[in-house]
Amino acid sequence: MAGQALIVQPAEGMTTMANAANTPTIPQPDFMVRVYAAGPGKMASMQSAATVPSFDLRISIEDTEPLIWRRLKVPVSLTVAEFHLAIQAAFGWENRHLYGVRCEDPAGKARVIIGPGDGMEDLDAEPASGVVLSDLLDAEAPTSALEYDYDFGDDWTHQVQLLGSAELPAGELVCVDGANRGPVEDSGGPHGYRRLVEILGDRTHPEHQDAAHWTYTVTGELRASFDPTSFDLAAANRKLRLLSLQWWPQPVTDDERDAVLRPVRWLLEHATGDGIELTKDSYLKPAMVRRALEELGWSDAVMGKGNREANVLPVRELREHLLAWKLLRKLKGRLVLTPRGRRCRERPADLWDYMLDAVGRPEHEAVRLVTRLYAEWHVSGIAPPWNRRTEAIKGALESAGFVTRSGHPIPDDWVTDINRTVIWKLGCLHLMEPKKGYFDQVMLTDGGAKFLLEVLEADREFSGAK
Repeated sequence: MAGQALIVQPAEGMTTMANAANTPTIPQPDFMVRVYAAGPGKMASMQSAATVPSFDLRISIEDTEPLIWRRLKVPVSLTVAEFHLAIQAAFGWENRHLYGVRCEDPAGKARVIIGPGDGMEDLDAEPASGVVLSDLLDAEAPTSALEYDYDFGDDWTHQVQLLGSAELPAGELVCVDGANRGPVEDSGGPHGYRRLVEILGDRTHPEHQDAAHWTYTVTGELRASFDPTSFDLAAANRKLRLLSLQWWPQPVTDDERDAVLRPVRWLLEHATGDGIELTKDSYLKPAMVRRALEELGWSDAVMGKGNREANVLPVRELREHLLAWKLLRKLKGRLVLTPRGRRCRERPADLWDYMLDAVGRPEHEAVRLVTRLYAEWHVSGIAPPWNRRTEAIKGALESAGFVTRSGHPIPDDWVTDINRTVIWKLGCLHLMEPKKGYFDQVMLTDGGAKFLLEVLEADREFSGAK
């Protein structure tokens, strides 16, 4: 930021933020992705009919062995910019590079489209946001096709073949089938990725350790878990679903709201009446900890015996956050509802709104920035691997101008502290689907996506009002 620096304190001093009124815009390095929203015209057209005209497409990456491919059904009204994001989601790309589309349109005109718009100033091409798929493909023409190129350095060419027309429920994108995991970003194109896979599969190769270390650094995956032949159809469709919820927003249902708020409501319900008896050190008693563990599905978070808050951190954090949010208070050795907690327990819609404020508008600007960052990562389905997350957060804080009071760079332990603050805050809600495997990416539920989209929208309005 020109002319000023924002001062960040460690977590204990998060309410003493200097220059908090000057909120920076989050920069967009590798692991910061924009959340895209549909224009009013698209939203109206998609919600006015039960089904919409769509294309049935087979997309394969040239020169990959075995062939990496997906079959997608997408509305004909998608812009090329939106189609790009659908391909990114289906193949597991991370939206880091320029992309382009080349084809001959139904009128016989050669078309070259480049995106994103801020990366094509010196290129003689059409902007991706101004062209829709129906301008480029004709369902009546059996040979209708186009090429989608991603990362002009590595040069990943995707052949897009039109199989025919289709009908989709309004507001949906679907991956029907596919084979093999998407390539690793920046692995050197088809030849480089093929060589990487060969080296990872050969423990005797002299470059095996280097390749395994590089893969772990950029993906967070251990060599033993890296399977180039795997393809998770459900995960691909989950990412496409996150896109559809951004482009064609839907109101949160009562069931979705209750599922997201379940941990908070669970503790509020148990604190009704006389409240919850605490230990002499003001912790939940072992029986209550075990009950929370079982009823909230937190069994995988146990360290040691699952009957002490110290061994079940989500339970401890839930209690402490509800106290900090003034939904609960301690009274004569018991945990009881505050007037606000009583009102929110009785009115789930009020609790939803209150949690949007509590999560999305923390007092400390550094925490607000990192909350926004996590919301964008989760909503986009594109996040840095866990082993690079702190590095990405530190880069975001420094790019936004945060420094210590003495003007020095933010210490790593402060970054870790802020990161933990945001993680535990979000962990008080059920935003994510159950995790299948240790290295699998956790994905938002529909309710979780709608909650974080509201957090992002409120943050934009708050920043714009300053």
